[in-house]
Amino acid sequence: MNIVFLSPGATPHYHKFCVELKKLGATVLGLGDEVYDQLHPDLKSSLTEFYRVNDLHHYGDLVRAMGYLTFKHGKIDRLDSLAEYWLETEAKLRTDFHIEGIKTDSIESIKRKSHMKRVFQKAGLEVARGEVLRSVEDVQKFVKLVGYPVIAKPDVGVGALGTFKIRDSKELETMFNTKPANVDYIFEEFIESRICTFDGLVDVAGQIVYCNSMIYSQGIMETVNDDLDVYYYTARDIPLALQTVGERIVRAFDLKARFFHFEFFKLSDDHYVPLEVNMRPPGGYTVDMFNYAADVDLYKAWAEIMLTGKTKLEYDRKYHAVYISRKSRRAYEHSKDQIMQKYGAHILNHVSVPGVFSSALGNEGYLYRADSTQKVLEAAEYIRQKY
Repeated sequence: MNIVFLSPGATPHYHKFCVELKKLGATVLGLGDEVYDQLHPDLKSSLTEFYRVNDLHHYGDLVRAMGYLTFKHGKIDRLDSLAEYWLETEAKLRTDFHIEGIKTDSIESIKRKSHMKRVFQKAGLEVARGEVLRSVEDVQKFVKLVGYPVIAKPDVGVGALGTFKIRDSKELETMFNTKPANVDYIFEEFIESRICTFDGLVDVAGQIVYCNSMIYSQGIMETVNDDLDVYYYTARDIPLALQTVGERIVRAFDLKARFFHFEFFKLSDDHYVPLEVNMRPPGGYTVDMFNYAADVDLYKAWAEIMLTGKTKLEYDRKYHAVYISRKSRRAYEHSKDQIMQKYGAHILNHVSVPGVFSSALGNEGYLYRADSTQKVLEAAEYIRQKY
């Protein structure tokens, strides 16, 4: 089986997906604008070939690359980057080269937040009131219905970059004066609640083979805009109401052979309002967290689904896995040595975060697991304690 992995070196630990594909016998073909010699050694050893283009944004170059790889290796069976940024590019390439997976006829519903709302509503789910608005006057009319504050975010966008919390008419004017030109923004009513997720992996039949949920110390928007450090941790038990609405969304979007990451407002233990969907693994080091929480290997499980359409996972979420971030410009009370002395037996990794991810994930992070929420919160407090 020939599998093209788009931009294989962009996310530091995603080389593990390519490694597992090769172990299972796939011909793994890299297509990216990275310098080959700078790729992770395990990634290089897993690739049968790496085709470098100068810029992944030049679609014509990607078409020529795919034509070459098809001529040399035969029909391409799968293509993915597991990154939200390239979803539309992937869909175009799958359409043009007749590759199984999400194509251009269905990309809008998973790319545009305004279209996601339509799918939620069609599935009978409650949503936050919101719409794409292009003028101050239209937003003011919307505010008359929902009141301040309102949230403004790019209709197409990744993470919390470019997101505004608007508290009054002055901030609204500022937002329109500073937002990127020619970018559609969706404006939504502000809902005061915790954010949680429903995440997992589905096989080629759309069956959920793994799922979990994450709880955040605060929203990613607040983390980025207010320059905060964040922690988030996996659940051991998923509330029935959350799992039920999550499964409805999987069916509503007709997901096949994909990771998913759904975000919700948690209004109570039995009341969840969908915020948005992301058809990729959760960001940061979350795949590793899921593996640590249940002693599974989702890199291998995804690779098995790519090659055979299915995988068999028997798992128990025995632990909470938590990611605890620190930012270099903060003065923390406890040093790395003190942290390792106190928690080292249960710290699974200490990572340095690439700059492009640091606004959300900090400059460094600790991956820790424990069997109780109390232990998670105590560790998060200790590691993030400031002078």
